[in-house]
Amino acid sequence: MTTTPTAHAHPAKRHWAEGLTAFAAVLLMIAGVLDILRGVMAIAEDDVFVATRNYVFQFDLTGWGWVHLVLGAVAVIVSLGLFQTAMWARVAGVAIAGLIIIANFLSLPYSPVWSIVMIAFSGFVIWALCVAREDGTARPVQ
Repeated sequence: MTTTPTAHAHPAKRHWAEGLTAFAAVLLMIAGVLDILRGVMAIAEDDVFVATRNYVFQFDLTGWGWVHLVLGAVAVIVSLGLFQTAMWARVAGVAIAGLIIIANFLSLPYSPVWSIVMIAFSGFVIWALCVAREDGTARPVQ
């Protein structure tokens, strides 16, 4: 007689995994909104950003603004899917958080503190989505 993994999952582990998914959803929502705001500021060419000379990944500030605006909008949509605990949202959440990390790394000279905060938020999102299993339990932390 075989049983499904969810039939015998310990309730505390299930709540832990659900909490991690909710944690990831909230952080991704916050990261998305912050990225949208950063995109709007960059598109408006606000004086918040540092002018960097001779940067290898130099890109027009308006271009970076559009990149961050689009990533932020997608992150907000994916976070709504995470609140519904959809599997597509978990996969997309890891992918969009990874793209947010890359975009913030590449735009680090323009706004260093904000970029580091966004990289940390996105790293926590990836961790939270990868540590919770699909069957509703959490992987043990060693």
